[in-house]
Amino acid sequence: ANKESLKQLERLERMHPDAAEANIIRTYLDWMIDLPWNKKTRDSLDLKQARKILDEDHYGLDKIKDRIIEYLAVCKLKNKLKGPILCFVGPPGVGKTSLGKSIARALGRKFFRLSLGGMKDEAEIRGHRRTYIGALPGRIIQGIKQAGTKNPVFMMDEIDKIGSDFRGDPSSALLEVLDPEQNSEFSDHYLNVAFDLSNVMFITTANMLDPIPAALRDRMEIIELSGYTDEEKLHIARQYLLPRQLEENGISEKNLLLSDQGILQIISRYTRESGVRNLEREIGSVCRKIACRIATDGKTGVVRVTAKNVHKFLGPPQYLPEENLKENQVGVATGLAWTPYGGVVLQVETTVMPGKGNLVLTGQLGDVMKESAQAALSYIRSRTTEFGLDASIFKENDIHIHVPAGATPKDGPSAGITMLTSLLSALTGIPIYRTVAMTGEVTLTGRVMPIGGLKEKVLAAVRYGATTVIFPDANRKDLVDIPKNIQKKVSLVPVEHADEVLQRALTRRPDKSARQPEK
Repeated sequence: ANKESLKQLERLERMHPDAAEANIIRTYLDWMIDLPWNKKTRDSLDLKQARKILDEDHYGLDKIKDRIIEYLAVCKLKNKLKGPILCFVGPPGVGKTSLGKSIARALGRKFFRLSLGGMKDEAEIRGHRRTYIGALPGRIIQGIKQAGTKNPVFMMDEIDKIGSDFRGDPSSALLEVLDPEQNSEFSDHYLNVAFDLSNVMFITTANMLDPIPAALRDRMEIIELSGYTDEEKLHIARQYLLPRQLEENGISEKNLLLSDQGILQIISRYTRESGVRNLEREIGSVCRKIACRIATDGKTGVVRVTAKNVHKFLGPPQYLPEENLKENQVGVATGLAWTPYGGVVLQVETTVMPGKGNLVLTGQLGDVMKESAQAALSYIRSRTTEFGLDASIFKENDIHIHVPAGATPKDGPSAGITMLTSLLSALTGIPIYRTVAMTGEVTLTGRVMPIGGLKEKVLAAVRYGATTVIFPDANRKDLVDIPKNIQKKVSLVPVEHADEVLQRALTRRPDKSARQPEK
């Protein structure tokens, strides 16, 4: 870098001051001088203080906090260490972005945030060559200059939302930046010399892993974050959100007393999210109503907001509670689904009627879900004798499977065992326990395959009022993510085969005495 700068300086000295290229060289030299080639901040290696700072700003998120403390511990034992490249994956509003600032504060480093959402031009990462008019370095070098050190915490937000077009693919340009073996000699098109990024702690965030290219995903250490439970949200609201909103709206605890039941009512009836963004918004709305009352009437007394009167401040509830079935029903099974915003309960309804052996699927089901229904039906047809069914039932009747709500698109294989249970119940007339919820993919031989999002699904089942959750045995490893107090509220039953599901879900075992549906 020094050699290239001296070379350009010699060119500038020989050049007329008013020459067009002189200004380009001057700008280039300004960049070379301003970049922190050797300037570093000293890491704060007090592990207890670092943990205290991380706990001050965020509740939970232990995986990330432990990883940062591990990094500091190694730094304490070994002076030279490459910066880790972490990727936080989780639903919106769980604190991925704000945690980056806390990590920088805990380490005693500078912080820079770059939003990658919608980026389509490779030059945004690598910069433009100096032959272009108005050329500048890429956002990576700009961020390093702005931070003022060569070892900042560099956060890249929304890495799963990078685009690509005729100007190149930014995700491919990031391969060099996020590769620990290559980023010690990162070459920006504008600088045209290597810059060492190996001391930078890169943190990326994403809502979903699937859109991230495999090569890029392989270079990062993935840390998955799940949504918060209602108890965790209550703690976060009490410890962080409420004090912040009181301060922002110019009132104090002397003006507003928001009860725990009031907060839980806001969580369950006015928000439906994995994070706490909307929860903070609703608490802010309550605070503004109180502030307005004080400013208008001059009343400074305390206002108590409870579960019974929260509707006076926020209006009628936005979401009704997911009501459990009133009784055990034939053909109606309770499934569990996962979305980026949390777990939801999915009812699967099956009815059998006279027809020509058709299988009708409704409820905006995707291709994978339709195939799950076909696989479940084939499994039952292959074991008609065992289930006490007459083979003619499939030729002389139509089977209709419906998954409410009809306007919501649904896809994925995890409703396999739910569809199987609903189908067999409708064909045999045996009711399904209303308090049993289930999730799992089923194969033609009846094996129950693993699924994703178990924690979110179990939380949805508890909200719904289920007492038993059936899940694949291969997902036992995910039980560590489910809080102990949630595990006490529901019986978690791991299964390996469809027979175990039917044994738990149906009120009695199907056999040759099972009632056939009326033709």
